[in-house]
Amino acid sequence: MKASEIREMSSEELQTKLTELKEELFNLRFQLAVNQLENSSRIGAVKKDIARVSTILRQRELDSAAV
Repeated sequence: MKASEIREMSSEELQTKLTELKEELFNLRFQLAVNQLENSSRIGAVKKDIARVSTILRQRELDSAAV
């Protein structure tokens, strides 16, 4: 997921997406623990997506507080 795609989403959609990504990360870590994970690079990709969404949410929060 690209940052430009994330910026087009509303804040409510971003909150929902963040929750979904955290659930996915939990499931991936669980699969890793029981040796059922096929693509371990997906964990890193999900963590980066979580960081992107969190960053954009924080930027919007700061922008609204500054105005």
